Amino acid sequence: MDRRAKGILCILSSSFSLALMNMFVRLSGDIPSIEKSFFRNFVAALMALAIVLKERKDMHITRSDIPLLLLRSATGTIGIFCNFYAVDHLILSDATMLNKMSPFFTLVLSLIFLKERISFRTALMVAGAFIGSLFVIKPTFQNADLVSSLIGFLGGFGAGAAYTCVRALGKKGVHGPVIVLFFSIFSCLASIPFIIFDFQPITIGQLCLLLLAGAAAAGGQFSITAAYSYAPAKEISVYDYSQVIFTAVIGWIIFSQIPDALSFLGYAIIIAMAVLMFLSGRKEG
Repeated sequence: MDRRAKGILCILSSSFSLALMNMFVRLSGDIPSIEKSFFRNFVAALMALAIVLKERKDMHITRSDIPLLLLRSATGTIGIFCNFYAVDHLILSDATMLNKMSPFFTLVLSLIFLKERISFRTALMVAGAFIGSLFVIKPTFQNADLVSSLIGFLGGFGAGAAYTCVRALGKKGVHGPVIVLFFSIFSCLASIPFIIFDFQPITIGQLCLLLLAGAAAAGGQFSITAAYSYAPAKEISVYDYSQVIFTAVIGWIIFSQIPDALSFLGYAIIIAMAVLMFLSGRKEG
């Protein structure tokens, strides 16, 4: 199996895992979003630590890798905080679609920082995706969910910046479990001050749901880290949108959520831009 095929399989695995994560997060109820993110990252940290300890001979980082690891962790933490807030306050498919702006941000940031060139046609597709996101965000004062939508959009930017760092670290030979471990520990530590000042007791059932969310998130994190290490964003990013399908089905079956017409239009525009970008990337390749 070639590297691009492996990247595609990893993307699909990540998408399904993250759709399950969003479901468990929403089912866990009225708990502060940052408290939820702590459990998500704690489970991921344990799983990553187990892999790093098992394969310690192959795991290494250099001093020059640390700034990128810190940047990946900081942007990824912002992305998670914002995404969990959006999952709690928007319908699942809207929250997911705003987070799925991340591949477009990855392309733009890869152009700026990694010098991975994109064509003028691709730039137009990125612009089209941002236009599509406006139909999901609905930036009017009549939209009661405007703030939540903007926070979800910021989460997409944080995730895109994090994946750009993952791409750079992959090129430098840093292994995926090391990246996940570093990020998960960083995110847990970043959550602690917020939890201390705004801790809300949870039930056993809520704890189980959050642990399941953490396990699903860990699977998604390992898969997405592997995907962008196998292949560049322009070759595989379109498959990331399968999460929207998984999430929409879950939202409909479990929560009886149906997006409005403008959201569906936004989904169609963003996914269309992703498909066109993927086809363009294959043609240029």
